[in-house]
Amino acid sequence: MNGIIEGIYSFYEGIGAPAALLPLLPFLTVIVLVFAIIYTITRVLVKKRIIHTKTASFYLFVSVWIIGFLLFTVGPMIFSFYISFNKWEVVSDPKWIGLDNYRMLFKDTMFYKSLSVTFYYTLVSVPLQVILSLAIALLMNLKLRGIYFFRTIYYLPTLVQGVAQMVLFIWIFNPNVGLVNSLLRLIGIEGPGWFSSPDWSMPAVIIMSLWTVGGNMIIYLAGLSDIPQSLYEAAEIDGATAARKAWHVTLPQISPILFFNTVTSMIGAFQTFTQGFMVNGGPDNSLLFYAYYLYQNAFMWFKMGYGSALAWVLFVIILVFTALVFRSSALWVYYETEQTGRRKRRVRKKRA
Repeated sequence: MNGIIEGIYSFYEGIGAPAALLPLLPFLTVIVLVFAIIYTITRVLVKKRIIHTKTASFYLFVSVWIIGFLLFTVGPMIFSFYISFNKWEVVSDPKWIGLDNYRMLFKDTMFYKSLSVTFYYTLVSVPLQVILSLAIALLMNLKLRGIYFFRTIYYLPTLVQGVAQMVLFIWIFNPNVGLVNSLLRLIGIEGPGWFSSPDWSMPAVIIMSLWTVGGNMIIYLAGLSDIPQSLYEAAEIDGATAARKAWHVTLPQISPILFFNTVTSMIGAFQTFTQGFMVNGGPDNSLLFYAYYLYQNAFMWFKMGYGSALAWVLFVIILVFTALVFRSSALWVYYETEQTGRRKRRVRKKRA
């Protein structure tokens, strides 16, 4: 593959292509060639009446995504899996060392530190995000004048994420001139050091994570608006209170959305990076998130093999916890289509 890329590069260099475009042209050429091959294959299959014209069009359109997925996701994953069994410091050739990188993990105290920080953040922040976003969604679902304005206000913070969000909250939690400590001083309380304190840096990040609950709120609102009004009317006829309607009607009906938000929030929490990166792991490594420790090994210390092993361990952790949530969903997630299907099967059995 490298030989093909080098040949294409030499060709464009020979015909006098602009130097700024030379690194990009081989990649674009490979993409065009792959697409041309797919197009040719589909045309041949259509002419031989093996597939329909619409089917061929489908494969052509979806091939753009498939090519990108194979090049930018599957390809790097396969390569990182191979590199995880090698000692590779980027500037030198990879050296096969088998499972040594994985054995090193269990002897690395910082590996356990990063795991504990990430698990602590995930176990605390995810339930808070899920519950708070649901509570806000229930309030924003009320039929009041000007409610759309407040929905917009709650959603807007989700537009400020990543580095910009972290910079904002570093100022807000500044122990000397920050907004939070300034307000606390007005009521006679001396605020903590927040990001400069090992004990308070994680609570600061957890509070910061609640800044973007507006995204989950919008998803909950979509589910709440889809609940049939007849269910609430039936509950009122039976004398159900507002609390009972929420517990027996609202929550079961939006449980698939609750499940979705829980899974996506959990995966995002396990992959937290920016908060640790912006403060260099925090005081006493109190914000040494797993993803940031992976970054340190792979891109700061050039231990690419060890970094790849860390990445695959994180993949397995996320996979296991996601599978556990999926497994538990049968106990608390209600799907109306499944219930309908069960009723139909019962009716068929009775008729038989």
